[in-house]
Amino acid sequence: MRAFEAELKIIGINPYVSVPEKVLASIFKQAGKDKGTIPIKGTVNKVPYTQTLVKYAGEWRLYVNTKMLKDSPKKIGTTLKVTAAFDGADRTIAPHPKLTAALNKNKKARSVFDKLRPSLQLEIIRYIAHLKTEASIDKNVVKAIDFLLGKERFVGRDKP
Repeated sequence: MRAFEAELKIIGINPYVSVPEKVLASIFKQAGKDKGTIPIKGTVNKVPYTQTLVKYAGEWRLYVNTKMLKDSPKKIGTTLKVTAAFDGADRTIAPHPKLTAALNKNKKARSVFDKLRPSLQLEIIRYIAHLKTEASIDKNVVKAIDFLLGKERFVGRDKP
């Protein structure tokens, strides 16, 4: 785990900190890569986080959401104490069995789902997997299938 201090900045509506070169070098070595997204974990002001390190506009950034730092958009310009390390833990999210069953039952929806970019597939899987009640799961599985069939919006997106 590498520690550093960084000023909280913002790009668009997204608060972030820049990650120092020495910390990046350590994370790249642990990850075995220096391209694409890199899963990391650590702390922001001693609050644990699990996040993904991304390169945007030529700079590696650690986006700081409100789970990591309460009211983060209101704290732009403050200095944060950050730790970061590569996170090799499996982050796979299994599709909810009801989503899997619905996709297996509807071949057209399955075909559309399989052709979606992986990030949108994951967005749908994650959304349904994190629902708390069976009623919400049932309702949103139907909405997901309708979305895939081009009948309605889902997860804030228009038809695929």
